[in-house]
Amino acid sequence: MSNALPAVTVVGSINLDLIATAERLPTAGETIGGAVLSEQPGGKGANQAAAAARLGGTARMVGAVGNDAQGRKMLDALANAGVDTADVAVLPEPTGTALIVVDREGENQIVVCPGANSHLSLDGVEFGPEEAVLCQLEVGLPVVLEAARKARGFFVLNAAPAMDLPAELLVRCDLVIVNESEYALIPALAEAKLVAVTYGGDGSAMFEHGRKVAEAPSAAVAVANTVGAGDAFCAALVLALRSGLDYNRALAVANAVGAHAVGESSSQPDLARLGHYVEQTAPAADAL
Repeated sequence: MSNALPAVTVVGSINLDLIATAERLPTAGETIGGAVLSEQPGGKGANQAAAAARLGGTARMVGAVGNDAQGRKMLDALANAGVDTADVAVLPEPTGTALIVVDREGENQIVVCPGANSHLSLDGVEFGPEEAVLCQLEVGLPVVLEAARKARGFFVLNAAPAMDLPAELLVRCDLVIVNESEYALIPALAEAKLVAVTYGGDGSAMFEHGRKVAEAPSAAVAVANTVGAGDAFCAALVLALRSGLDYNRALAVANAVGAHAVGESSSQPDLARLGHYVEQTAPAADAL
């Protein structure tokens, strides 16, 4: 694996997460008391950019926040993680907000109010051939399509939340990352050139045109918050693959990063450098 980690540019959402931690999730029409409220920087895009930077990659964020206190807080959090925020637009619309309920097992329910994320524009944004461009679907599909057209190098889509994807977008994707339920909800992914699927406690797998070509188990860990774990997995997998690891090793490393993240209460947890997880997941023969 190369010592110099590649550049990752994330095009996506930036949200303030309002998290209520309760004993259990409410059912329809039910009120649950005794919860604890916290505010955290979030948004799938921002979470992935922060993870990429903390893992040691060169991370740039392309997104939008509001001209408000929440937006300034989100920009500060990204900068503190080591993310280049020069391409984050400050707009008149309010900063995006996610309302999240987390139960004692770490499971969650999320409602997203996109705010400024809905007005993200890629006017004037360019991507170099050496950059991996990573998108999600918490910003408008037209913006994701434009990013796919503009990207000159490795293009990755975290297809979450699940929706029908245009053929043009799928053809352009060098890698699609989804969880098990998203994979089931997007049948067209069976034709995609490369898809990584996460299975929570059952690990992850890689598929080429619907055929499983690699898999890796997950590490057992006490669950504190699952909100940012998938995002940390995405950032780690992109960095691992672009650093030259094969599919099995890259999945194992990304699983280890995701396990670290799920044990932390933050949606943008502190992470070790990618090399730490590479060593942690090294086969016994490598350690000799």
